[in-house]
Amino acid sequence: MPAPAAPLRPRDSDALRGELRQLATLGGPPVLFGGVVAGDALLLSEFVGTRTGLLRGLVVRPSSGLGGATMVAGRPLAVSDYRSASTITHDYDTPVLSEGIKSVVAVPVLVDGVARAVLYGAYRSGAPVAGQAAELLVSSARRLADELRIRDEVDRRVKLREARQATAAGTESVREVHAELRRLAAESDGPLRARLHRLADRLCGDGDPAAAALTARELDVLTQVALGCTNLEAASRLSLKPETVKSYLRSAATKLGTHTRYEAVSRARRQGLIP
Repeated sequence: MPAPAAPLRPRDSDALRGELRQLATLGGPPVLFGGVVAGDALLLSEFVGTRTGLLRGLVVRPSSGLGGATMVAGRPLAVSDYRSASTITHDYDTPVLSEGIKSVVAVPVLVDGVARAVLYGAYRSGAPVAGQAAELLVSSARRLADELRIRDEVDRRVKLREARQATAAGTESVREVHAELRRLAAESDGPLRARLHRLADRLCGDGDPAAAALTARELDVLTQVALGCTNLEAASRLSLKPETVKSYLRSAATKLGTHTRYEAVSRARRQGLIP
């Protein structure tokens, strides 16, 4: 299966077209064409030296014709007399023979053992496609395979980065909700406070604040600091004095066995006390 298209990925068919044009300048067969495999079918889209438009847009299925056989075999296949060849199906005789093609070779572009495109080289004479012409086609297929492999790796890394960014954004949202729940709990009384604390705790890991002997207020302060708040900002959000916030933070750090606010937040997260 080809890699899913990425928003910034160039079209693979453009790279294939470039290879065909280069083949033409290097002395490849006079008729060159090919296409990219989408799903389980090959779509012919690029041509050099053709006389008609009958091959354009042709969909080649696995095992059908020379190209389909090449896709399945995973290696170059050729026929020296297309019309009478008995080793292939003749599903596409009309467009091929209308081009006057007699000998043709199909070379798969393999990425991790899977055909991602197919290059064709053909003559309108009965001479087999061999020697330098065949070597040029094989070399071109290898270059294209390397290009597609690189594009796949770029796509993989871009998607991995996007996934990490999405995860980070989701985690940050959880932390903001957690901090807000604890802030609201601090302003509430009785059953509502207990309920808000339970909801906030569900956003954390399996940590037990009691195990670290942290008070509710110490956790409130750590939660705000974890969002990047200064002591003054945390004090404003929790309706406390800055000195009181500093005292709670110092006490929490001592209980967690840390020396700085950042270490305290990190340790609290590792222990599952805050998200």
